[in-house]
Amino acid sequence: MRRLKARELQQFAAQHPTSRALHERAHSSMVGGVPMPWMARWPGGFPVYVKRATGSRIVDVDEHAYVDLCLGDTGAMSGHSPPAVVRAVQARIAQGSTMMLPVEDGIWAAEELARRFRVGHWQFTLSATDANRCALRVARQITGRSKILVYSYCYHGTVDEALAVRDPSGATRSRAGNVGPPIDPAQTTRAIEFNDVRQLERALADQSIACVLAEPAMTNMGIVLPAPGYHDALRALTRSYGTLLVIDETHTFSAGPGGCTALWGLEPDMVTIGKCIGGGIASGAIGMSTDVVQRLAQQRDADFEDTGGVGGTLAGNALSAAAMRATLEHVLTADAFAHMIALASQLRESIERLIATRRLAWNVTQLGCRVEYSFQPQPALNGTAAHEGVDRELESYLHLYLLNRGVLITPFHNMVLMSPASTAADVALHDRLFTAAIDELLAPEHAS
Repeated sequence: MRRLKARELQQFAAQHPTSRALHERAHSSMVGGVPMPWMARWPGGFPVYVKRATGSRIVDVDEHAYVDLCLGDTGAMSGHSPPAVVRAVQARIAQGSTMMLPVEDGIWAAEELARRFRVGHWQFTLSATDANRCALRVARQITGRSKILVYSYCYHGTVDEALAVRDPSGATRSRAGNVGPPIDPAQTTRAIEFNDVRQLERALADQSIACVLAEPAMTNMGIVLPAPGYHDALRALTRSYGTLLVIDETHTFSAGPGGCTALWGLEPDMVTIGKCIGGGIASGAIGMSTDVVQRLAQQRDADFEDTGGVGGTLAGNALSAAAMRATLEHVLTADAFAHMIALASQLRESIERLIATRRLAWNVTQLGCRVEYSFQPQPALNGTAAHEGVDRELESYLHLYLLNRGVLITPFHNMVLMSPASTAADVALHDRLFTAAIDELLAPEHAS
């Protein structure tokens, strides 16, 4: 693997001289030479700089074209620059993008989100992280409780309280690599393992937990699906102990038009979502049940309009509202999801065949139009087990092999995603290259 990766690194550097020059230039004005630190995680030693992106294709500054199966780590699940969103954004920006005043598009988007997720009352943010922070504040305010519960190795953006894990002794501690936590997460958070009902009940029993913040299926280090009956137990126990349930659908929106909430008949108190609902324009949303809204109205000492720490000046802006309406009305439709999920099923089945024929101790998991393979013989049951199955060197080789031959997958893990613009030919190209990468690794004497 080391020899093959050295070859791939040499090929990458030779193919991308303009990207390399831009990255070297960026070091003089950007920390690490990138706009955000995670952009440095792409394989190759420096990121590919993009010239244009449309549909499921990206073209870089060295004029290499790529099939994009990363799609902005879900942010571009609608595809790049979908025409309906482009038209809506162009029309809106010519008429004002942010005025601290509402527009009708926002009503339409809220009504559609309420229909899809069956949670009736919505407000808008600029990201899912913002929506999650707002949900935690709301939960603490109306329950009078200070702590939240999350799952070890969960993903909820950069929410401080969620960067916590359960250690082998059962204690909550800061996740390794957490940058400058304001306080020890054990003071704000209880972390437990996903799919463990006994841990869940023990954590809720003292009635100090304001809310459970949960992805309905864990993502971002693999896909960890819920065990049969787990969501029923989660909802029953949260209700029994007076704890609110917040479902974060930001990644799991891949499951279908109403995410896992609609697909599995979940009954959350709040839903948070962001990334792809704006078709590439910064957007986020928080949905609240009627009960939550009524309890909020009883909080006479809470200032939700000004100093209470909810929202921001650009939240709910007219440009985001126009983009959300166009995306939900014309792009991420039921028909589009049917197409995307069918392609993802084809991809999963092809990877399953490859794993079987090459006798690899790997597995592959699907959640709607999202597919992820893992270097473990069986799918993980919780975040800790998924985290322990990570092999960064093997990931890096496989990702770089694909990148050098025109396919992008998510650099942080092994996630492959379909958009409405994705095609069967995109899947076939991934299959051919992925098979070749593995065969070279299994039979290095055949490597060129």
